[in-house]
Amino acid sequence: MAEADPQKTFNVHEAKTQFSRLVDRAHAGEEIIVAKAGVPYAKLVPIEPVAKRKRTPGGLTVLGEIPDSVWFDPLPDDELEMWEGKRLEKHGL
Repeated sequence: MAEADPQKTFNVHEAKTQFSRLVDRAHAGEEIIVAKAGVPYAKLVPIEPVAKRKRTPGGLTVLGEIPDSVWFDPLPDDELEMWEGKRLEKHGL
């Protein structure tokens, strides 16, 4: 394992004490190493910002054309009973 920069390495107790300051340093671009008994265990690094894409209404094309029967056919009796809560009543719930 490579040697960590001592100026950027903090043992757990010290890291807990200075956590807010270390998070600010990581946010500014530094990589902070958290060590346990001098052995590097974890690294605080800045998160890369997520690029937001502009949403386009009607952009879902995965499903293709949805037939009218999906919307207008009656539900099967067992599914209708679940929606109306009757199935739970049958089982005493």
